[in-house]
Amino acid sequence: MNETGYTCQQVMHITGLSQRQLSYWRKTGLAIPKQRTAGGHARYSFADLLILKTARKLIDAGVSVQRIRKSITSLTDFLPSCNIPLTELSLVATGDMILVLHQKTTFKALTGQEWIYSVAELEREAATSRGIVEPKQEELFTTPENTHKNIAVNP
Repeated sequence: MNETGYTCQQVMHITGLSQRQLSYWRKTGLAIPKQRTAGGHARYSFADLLILKTARKLIDAGVSVQRIRKSITSLTDFLPSCNIPLTELSLVATGDMILVLHQKTTFKALTGQEWIYSVAELEREAATSRGIVEPKQEELFTTPENTHKNIAVNP
């Protein structure tokens, strides 16, 4: 038997999950330790750590546990080539919604509905069409006291 991997205690320490949360994710199938010691003790893989840490980050971002579980199930349906969504995709949590960034597209994890455009990009385009120009980085920190310095340094 393979005695490598991470113990439950190590996983809880690394991910910040409680024993109860770790048990829940194991029971729901999110991260089932596939390795066992000679004594039969479970060992989690690095991929399991990544999955569990991502789940923890989503919980911290305000996404419900049920939404995470349903989103993962949906993602495996939408993207059959994606076996382990939390290790293969980039996710963004906005409130209780999970957005997926995959192959230059963005879509909702739960429904698969594609986001056609970026709201921030649209806002910039609208501002530009009105003649509003975003300030340059150095202009953001200009104060009356150092204005003359900026002019002298950057004529």
